[in-house]
Amino acid sequence: MDTTTTAPRAEVLRDRYRSRLPERLQELAGPIEGNVDLPLHIVWSGRTSYSLDRPKSRMTLYRTVLAEGLREDLTILLHHRLLTEQWPVLRRLISPCIREVWEDAFPELLRTAPANTTAA
Repeated sequence: MDTTTTAPRAEVLRDRYRSRLPERLQELAGPIEGNVDLPLHIVWSGRTSYSLDRPKSRMTLYRTVLAEGLREDLTILLHHRLLTEQWPVLRRLISPCIREVWEDAFPELLRTAPANTTAA
């Protein structure tokens, strides 16, 4: 694999995810229960409706929105408490670029992760 093309691509992705971040986690004021239907610009095929009351469904929703959502989507679809509670598992399911950007911006997320997974 040619690292000259991989490194810049990773930095482009980090910049893209960084530009979508809220200023504070508390800006994530989405629902904490019920069903959420994602718009087509986030999920263009397959499953579009998720239940926040079912842990696997909620995890998939958060993973999808973190990867594909715009800043506005993050603030209206995600909730800061649910994100923080799920972070120890969620951080292992998202791409390293997304994980690094979120943990750099919000070190409090690292405090929720078990000590043996902070380098995962």
